[in-house]
Amino acid sequence: MKILHVMLRVADVDQSLSFFVDLLHFQIVRRLENASGRFSLIYLINRLNPGLEIELTFNWDASSYTIGTSFGHIALAVDDLYSICQRCLDLGFVLARPPRDGYMAFIKSPDGISFELLQNGPSLPPQEPWLSMANVGTW
Repeated sequence: MKILHVMLRVADVDQSLSFFVDLLHFQIVRRLENASGRFSLIYLINRLNPGLEIELTFNWDASSYTIGTSFGHIALAVDDLYSICQRCLDLGFVLARPPRDGYMAFIKSPDGISFELLQNGPSLPPQEPWLSMANVGTW
C-alpha cells in the first residue's frame, strides 16, 4: 500500500497557494475546476518528495472549516529550519512554535492546519532571535 495524497480543504486559494508555493516551495502539478460541482482541486508536490501529493480542495460556496480533534499535524523535513521560519514570519504566516532547539518548529497554514518542520540532519546550533522568542502564534 502506498499513500498517494493528503487532501486539505482550503477557504482561500490565493492565501493557501502562497503558503504552499511561496513558503514551502511546493509546485502545482495539476488544477481541476468543476463548475457543476462548484469546487476546485489543486495538486501540489515537493521536489524532495514527488511521490506524495497534497490536494487542496476549494469548495466555492464554503467560507471556513473546523479542524477535527483527531487530526494532529503534517511533518516536513527542511534543509534550513531557521530560514523557513524567518520566511514564514516575513510572509505573514503563523509561527506557532519557534525553532528554539534548532531542530523543530511548528507553523500554521491560512486554514489553521499545523505543520511540524524538522531540520533535515543534525540540529542547527541554537541562535537568536529564536532562543528568546516566545510562541508567536497559538499552539
